[in-house]
Amino acid sequence: MGSLGAILKHPDDLYPLLKLKYAVKHAEKQIPPQPHWAFCYSMLHKVSRSFGLVIQQLGPQLRDAVCIFYLVLRALDTVEDDTSISSEVKVPILMEFHRHIYNSSWHFSCGTKEYKILMDEFHHVSNAFLELGKGYQEAIEDITMRMGAGMAKFICKEVESIDDYDEYCHYVAGLVGLGLSKLFHASGAEDLATDALSNSMGLFLQKTNIIRDYLEDINEIPKSRMFWPRQIWSKYVDKLEDLKYEENSAKAVQCLNDMVTNALIHAEDCLKYMSDLRDPANFRFCAIPQIMAIGTLSLCFNNIQVFRGVVKMRRGLTAKIIDRTKTMSDVYGAFFDFSCLLKAKVDHDDPSAKITLSRLEAIQQTCKNSGTLTKRKSYILENESRYNSVLIAIIFIILAFFYAYLSSNLSNNA
Repeated sequence: MGSLGAILKHPDDLYPLLKLKYAVKHAEKQIPPQPHWAFCYSMLHKVSRSFGLVIQQLGPQLRDAVCIFYLVLRALDTVEDDTSISSEVKVPILMEFHRHIYNSSWHFSCGTKEYKILMDEFHHVSNAFLELGKGYQEAIEDITMRMGAGMAKFICKEVESIDDYDEYCHYVAGLVGLGLSKLFHASGAEDLATDALSNSMGLFLQKTNIIRDYLEDINEIPKSRMFWPRQIWSKYVDKLEDLKYEENSAKAVQCLNDMVTNALIHAEDCLKYMSDLRDPANFRFCAIPQIMAIGTLSLCFNNIQVFRGVVKMRRGLTAKIIDRTKTMSDVYGAFFDFSCLLKAKVDHDDPSAKITLSRLEAIQQTCKNSGTLTKRKSYILENESRYNSVLIAIIFIILAFFYAYLSSNLSNNA
């Protein structure tokens, strides 16, 4: 749960945090009894609690398919990410990974922590995959094959141009968007979205992660793997690692803002994709990560801390997004508010300022055209009023006792 200091500063985070904590515990209790499915859902919650939570809210068949799709791609990504594996070993595995998912005895030891467990016991994932409907299997196999080939290509290729950057992000994330659209369609719940819109859904998330994770990736041992395109960073520094040095702070922030501006080009496509979804569970599954992405971009923009440490959304705000994202009007409201936060940080002397403002204004206009912005209360833009800290502490203690009491009763009734 969020820290006491953060809760005292944002007291309305507390209730969503408690709801999220309860929802996660409840989801963990719904793990199927069969050993292979138990492994898959347990692993899903270990590699991504929030993602696991929204997956478990999908319909039963689609839920299983998306769970396996996610784990297969996490395993593929674990192979790609492990910089200790030589290219000679890694490339054939990436190219053949779509075949391995049909082999219930295949495994490959790599990665660390929970990802190593996933790889060592991958047979559980294969066994679950083999129980999915044929339409789901074909969609997962197709995307895995295309993603593995794309990853293998970029093992031996640097990200030089913006076109390279878009191509890499397509392979590792845009294809996820295409695959999810295929799974939604195979379930009968949705019309098949266009490849362009599906691709943008993945690129918006992936580019956000690449921006946020600069320092972690550049410092990776035994060697870094970076995907910031030379076409952007070379305008500011001679070497990509120069961005992390204090003497280059001004140029680093300008480069960062250029990267964020590039990511924003996908936002309008994402809004269009989400507005076309019919099933409420599918909608929430897609909408929550997209709101998190534009929220993360608003934190990273013009923020030198991206090059100094970890920049991430506070847990209370994440809990609010998960709790309060129910309709498309919620998405329009969140995108509009985060765009406002971003816009307020634009330095008009920044080299990208004109393009940044143009893209933010286009996002805001799309949100305004929805006609829903006046019908909601913002939970993103902070209210200027401040609560008495003593009163907040009392409320926090009462609610903490209430939650402990509720948890105890639930455990006794389980």
